[in-house]
Amino acid sequence: MSAELWNWIHYYYSTEHVQSHLHKCYEIQGFSDASVKSYENCYTFIYYLEHGYNYYKTADHAPFSIQPILIFYGYIQLIKACLLLVDPNYPESTAVLAHGVTTRKRKKKNYQFLDDEIKVQKNGLFTHFSNTMFHVKHLEGEKLSMRLLLQMVPELSNLFNQSTPKTHSQPVDFNNNSLTIPLNVMDSLNMTVEHFVRFINEYFKIEKFNVENDMLKLDVSETITPITCTPLQYHFSERRYYIPNKRPLFNTLHECMVHYLILYNLSMICRYETEWWQDLQHHFSNKDFSFILAFLKLTKQKIPYLVSMFLNSFER
Repeated sequence: MSAELWNWIHYYYSTEHVQSHLHKCYEIQGFSDASVKSYENCYTFIYYLEHGYNYYKTADHAPFSIQPILIFYGYIQLIKACLLLVDPNYPESTAVLAHGVTTRKRKKKNYQFLDDEIKVQKNGLFTHFSNTMFHVKHLEGEKLSMRLLLQMVPELSNLFNQSTPKTHSQPVDFNNNSLTIPLNVMDSLNMTVEHFVRFINEYFKIEKFNVENDMLKLDVSETITPITCTPLQYHFSERRYYIPNKRPLFNTLHECMVHYLILYNLSMICRYETEWWQDLQHHFSNKDFSFILAFLKLTKQKIPYLVSMFLNSFER
């Protein structure tokens, strides 16, 4: 585990700073009793971060076969810290303590991870942080496949490209609040430029647009960040944004939500599907292992980065 990825956490190992930061967050959002709540939540916030960090650090030295469990539970602790910035009363009830998603209890014969699905429940941590942190609602009952979720992670696009010639995302440029998108993206989505502009305006407020040299240039009113880029995808190593080529990938799921769902399923498989999980690691019988390996390597780096971005989002 790269120590640099976690340098930000030391910034929060100060009760004076954390209390001040929480107080500022609560005031910006208009919560009453900001002083009282920032004092009450100060140590809890630090403990969540420290506990999450220890899970990730342990996962880095643990056998691969149990890493999904450690990473998932470490991520849960980081999410709880993030929630305290936007929900000073968390956890207000036991309804937000469950995981908030379910998966098949028993895997079918010839099971493949990429074809597996999870189902979002009405209550639980997933629904709560999706709504509170990213303002995503009405997910109850929705089923999402691992294939679709993994396609929302741009760093894995090369793996998908090896098995299918058609790409599912393309890089875009974002500079000085101007977003430049290739016109062939609209062709892939079967949209006219005007239709696409109306469509993307639901996510980013478009001030003006023009077409030049097979590119659509959109001037947006606010800066796009890895935390606010949905439905764009942020590529961690390239430090640039991608746009989906397929309509199903245009949805409100933030990548932090995507990682949670994939990690939940992997942690369940790790615990309850021991035979399949061990066979996968030793026999390499299908392409599932390549995707799982690449995802776990990535999520250990990307989630701490995205969490740090979320925690700092109130500093600006």
